[in-house]
Amino acid sequence: MAFGIRRKELEAWKQKALQNEIAYLTHYWIDERFPDCNTVTKVACCNIGKLIAWGRRHGLQPGWIDHRDDFPHYDLFGDRQLRILKAENQLEHIERFKLDD
Repeated sequence: MAFGIRRKELEAWKQKALQNEIAYLTHYWIDERFPDCNTVTKVACCNIGKLIAWGRRHGLQPGWIDHRDDFPHYDLFGDRQLRILKAENQLEHIERFKLDD
């Protein structure tokens, strides 16, 4: 279950991904499979080759891409989420969701 995002943010993420740019969207998230994680960052790009190359730079496997809903994306959470957001200078996500605490 996702919450903590505004429709405008979701639409901007989709638009950026459709323009073949790497798009970041962080939101609160509850999933019983990951009880220690309460946020997820979805990193999307409709150019699969570009998304795969981005993922490889961060040690992510192409098989981890979620191809659901016409927006291929990686789901990042936990330590990997924080490490990649820092590496990509996506500090607003870290600050807003207090990921560095």
